[in-house]
Amino acid sequence: MAALQKQREALEKEEQALKAKSHDKILSKIVQMAKDAGLTASDISKAMDAGKGGKTAKAVRAAKKNSLAGKKVPAKYRNPANPEQSWTGRGVAPTWVQSLKAAGTLESALIPNSRLQFKRLLFHTILRPCRG
Repeated sequence: MAALQKQREALEKEEQALKAKSHDKILSKIVQMAKDAGLTASDISKAMDAGKGGKTAKAVRAAKKNSLAGKKVPAKYRNPANPEQSWTGRGVAPTWVQSLKAAGTLESALIPNSRLQFKRLLFHTILRPCRG
């Protein structure tokens, strides 16, 4: 039993040595390819970090662009049948909104807001017909 244990340990050491030798060969190939491509160690490090699920600079900029991300916005529509239900106009539309859309009466559920109604009026009467 002890002899088998020694053989196993010897084989594991040999396996580790072969892996290290293989890794050295692969790393030297990677280094040569990086030099040929003009990549720096920081370029490779950034690429490795991006693969780990960390946020890239592009993703961070995209998240910062939308200033309303994660903030509450006022509701734009109120359910005529149940005034306690409202919808901001974002995300998946509730069933009552879908039924109003299907009936073509969604505008009747708009919450009175002079600024919002003015924008809608402007868009539907002036801007939209110009788009052709």
